[in-house]
Amino acid sequence: MIAGGITEGLEGKLGIRGWRWLFIVEGALTSAWAICAYFILLDFPANTTKFTARERELAVARIQHDSLAVRTDGPELGHVKALVLALRNWRLWAFTVGYMVIVGSSTLSYFYPTLVKGLGYSSRDAQYMTVPIYMVAFVATAFTGYFMDRFSHNRGWALAGWLSLALLCSAIICGVYDFKARYVLLVFMAAGLWASNALALSYASSTFGAMPNETRAIALAFVNALGNLASIYGAYLFPSDQAPKYLQGFGVITGMCALGIVTYVFLQVMLTRRPVTKMVL
Repeated sequence: MIAGGITEGLEGKLGIRGWRWLFIVEGALTSAWAICAYFILLDFPANTTKFTARERELAVARIQHDSLAVRTDGPELGHVKALVLALRNWRLWAFTVGYMVIVGSSTLSYFYPTLVKGLGYSSRDAQYMTVPIYMVAFVATAFTGYFMDRFSHNRGWALAGWLSLALLCSAIICGVYDFKARYVLLVFMAAGLWASNALALSYASSTFGAMPNETRAIALAFVNALGNLASIYGAYLFPSDQAPKYLQGFGVITGMCALGIVTYVFLQVMLTRRPVTKMVL
């Protein structure tokens, strides 16, 4: 909302439309921070030169104590062999499906202002009314991160639980046309989806920890890349001709959440039977 006001002012002075300025500002800040991150973020503890030998040993021991089964030795595989090993691993495809479901469902956020307008708010007020949605999602994400750090072996159940909440809200929205009730359901639905997003990536990262380092890097990039492809088709889930009910969009999200629940329950059960410390590639 603040960015919208800034871009409107820039539009008046420089002649470039506000939505273009929004992308320019966001892209410039992201690029600038990426440069800063290069100097701030550390390499893997066993490889970084910013730690002493004792500090590196302690950092690796802490990671292993958390049962993340990170490999710190072994020969370099090369990019092609690492890619083949990643693609042959069933865990990669399961996590990819699960993350695509979450990102695809989260494209609902593109349409928050449009959905909120049904309450009778104007364009700017509708933007303000999206704030509670993100605030509740923030609390849910922080809550999830805090407890999953302590109960890391239950990430699959937690993901299935949040997606079940999102599925339930989405299914009810399909049959409830009172906009106030829909708004409340939308708040809880968004909380479930946003909390699942970060947790899904941390779950994948810890599971891939027993892979060789090159394979692990490729696997994480693969999950992230294919998962975010969902942003493309997700943008077409809520066509304007289906307003104000948007049954197609909420129906598809309900189905995707169901697939996500099955996927993460499957991962929880299989990874419990075959812990990542004994992963066979």
